[in-house]
Amino acid sequence: MFGPVKVPSLGISVYYVSFIDDFSRNTWIYFLKKKSEVFDKFKEFKALVENKTEKKIKVPRKDNGGEFCSKEFEEFCKKCGITQQKNTPYTPQQNGIAERMNKTLMERARSMLNGGELGQEFWEEAVDTACYLVNKSPSSVLEDKTP
Repeated sequence: MFGPVKVPSLGISVYYVSFIDDFSRNTWIYFLKKKSEVFDKFKEFKALVENKTEKKIKVPRKDNGGEFCSKEFEEFCKKCGITQQKNTPYTPQQNGIAERMNKTLMERARSMLNGGELGQEFWEEAVDTACYLVNKSPSSVLEDKTP
């Protein structure tokens, strides 16, 4: 989860949540107006991925943010047979892949905004484009293959 940003996007978003497949490193992002939308976006993401791949989400890794630890979220995961893996509080390095991806997306988005001389309100479009480019670029972790 990243945010809040100082300037809302054109779509009025101030946060985004990223979901990253550990195996392929494919990344999906969802833009949010408030943190409480995370659970709905997770359900949307789960439906998309499971329909597209015909595989089940098994063990998502998450931090201890309140948006991920609601009773409703935990009951949903239990009902779907999803085992949740929570980080130890105040140890973002345990979720290093997601932390690094959020940093990469924001660095590339800032670069696009500066290079294009665009206002900060275009951050959502820049992050979305950065995510698209990351998913289409070779990765050394994947032996120079694309996700």
